[in-house]
Amino acid sequence: MSLTQSPAVLGVEKSITGMRWRWRGGNMALGDAGMLDGGGLLRNLLLSRGVAESDIERQRSPTLAAFLPDPSIFRDMDVAAERLAQAVLSRERITIFGDYDVDGATSAALLVRALRMMGCDASTYIPDRLLEGYGPSGEALVRLAEEGSSLIVTVDCGAMAYEALAMARDAGVDVIVVDHHKCAAELPHAAALVNPNRLDEGDDAAAHGHLAAVGVAFLLSIALRRTLRDRGYFESRPEPDLISLLDLVALGTVADVAALHGLNRAFVAQGLKVMGHRRNVGLDALIDASRLKRAPVCSDLGFALGPRINAGGRVGEASLGVRLLTTEDRDEARAIAEQLSQLNEERRAIEAAVQEEAEALLGAQHNRSIVIAAGRGWHPGVIGIVAGRLKEQTGKPAIVIALDGDSGEGKGSGRSIAGVDLGAAIIAARDAGLLVAGGGHAMAAGLTVKADTVEALGDFLEDRLASKVAAAGASRELKLDLSVAPRGLTPELVGELDQAGPYGIGWPGPRVAVGPVHLIKADVVGNGHLRLIAGGPDGGSLKCIAFRQAESELGQTLLHAASGRRLWLAGRAKIDDWGARPAAELHLEDAAWAD
Repeated sequence: MSLTQSPAVLGVEKSITGMRWRWRGGNMALGDAGMLDGGGLLRNLLLSRGVAESDIERQRSPTLAAFLPDPSIFRDMDVAAERLAQAVLSRERITIFGDYDVDGATSAALLVRALRMMGCDASTYIPDRLLEGYGPSGEALVRLAEEGSSLIVTVDCGAMAYEALAMARDAGVDVIVVDHHKCAAELPHAAALVNPNRLDEGDDAAAHGHLAAVGVAFLLSIALRRTLRDRGYFESRPEPDLISLLDLVALGTVADVAALHGLNRAFVAQGLKVMGHRRNVGLDALIDASRLKRAPVCSDLGFALGPRINAGGRVGEASLGVRLLTTEDRDEARAIAEQLSQLNEERRAIEAAVQEEAEALLGAQHNRSIVIAAGRGWHPGVIGIVAGRLKEQTGKPAIVIALDGDSGEGKGSGRSIAGVDLGAAIIAARDAGLLVAGGGHAMAAGLTVKADTVEALGDFLEDRLASKVAAAGASRELKLDLSVAPRGLTPELVGELDQAGPYGIGWPGPRVAVGPVHLIKADVVGNGHLRLIAGGPDGGSLKCIAFRQAESELGQTLLHAASGRRLWLAGRAKIDDWGARPAAELHLEDAAWAD
């Protein structure tokens, strides 16, 4: 141990998964107490997530009043609001052009609903993932113009659509781009391009570069309402309650894995409250189809609701998500929600087949810093999910490419690890002529590549990112927030931990160490999940679940652990509400021998 390195938590220098355990903040060994008096646990959780002492009160309960910026700080925001206001006042035909994922669907639905509240019925267009690909095509924009649209608003896409927007300009249709993906120095021609990740943004706007597109769309709605108010539009009609749209903002933000700090954390915290009222007919039906028996929590957005919306764009009809989120017909909403649930089951089967084939290709890449798996016949709708799985398995950035034998090209999707900006690397590869198209953000990217340049792409990314991947891997540490004895893991503790949420990327959920314990039972359940029952010397016991870990080193070690040998367990404390009474359980991420 170096002179500057703090002692390992519980003496764990190397866990079963090879991690060194350390405190995220200060030492929070609570034993069997499970609580700190006077709100000390909440305070420490906030401090360990980078909150300044002076900002604790604002961060305890994030509200829009405390975090919402003036939309005018973003370049082109006022221009976009003025153009939209003109269209509303002149009753122009407006089309919202969205991406086919959850962020695109929620962004499109939000603008449709906001405009509807302002007396304007906008139509939507969602491109087919397989036939049209990502983003606006010139052909689609021109066709919309020919059908009568004089204003098109692209959401969650368009920041790099040079050719398509040039074709729209030549066709005489105005396009407003509302996006959050990385931009190049040269921007495409548009009536307005609102994106906090523009390279020419000021510091105040750039500080919101973590927003999902749906968050940017919400800010545009606020700017539009203000512009119409200044023109006297609401003197004869009620102003729209835009807060009612925060359920869509929360869903899109979490499903797009946007960092949950600052404004995003306020969006999600307040959006979950709105969602709990279930006033959006489509979301109400989706919650029922997801078999949720309580108000949705943050994790439900990413693991229950979001995947169902995504399933339409991945393996079904791309427009199903936005249709569900904008309908006022309960029968239609129930039918679409059930259809999306069925498509989600189909997606899982397709995903499993692609994942199996992709995993078979990993052996030849054990010495590579970037994992690239390419195969013919793979469904492009699941490659992003499989890339995420490969990233989890290898601890490295992963790209999965579905090759098309007819075109000689492949559609790829990548997922990265903390500290490695994959989106910037993909843009650099595109600029170097290795990609037909490509873009993204730090943690995720999409691309189109010629089949015969996949190997060259791998070499390029290896040269560019190997040192960053190595640096990320060298600091293999598991950050813990507190440790408790088995009796200390209680529903009350889980409730206290939840007060510092919502949690997600950029605002990590608390990780708890429990022990020492001995294993009472270990078995495999479901689709490769590891289930444990553990007991401690204090007489307490706890249930643990390790998702998709049965075949991993962690899973195999615990399944064959010697009887009576003591362990420390680490993971996320959650509520198991399946029984007669709610109980605390541990979602296991790591373990270490205690003796």
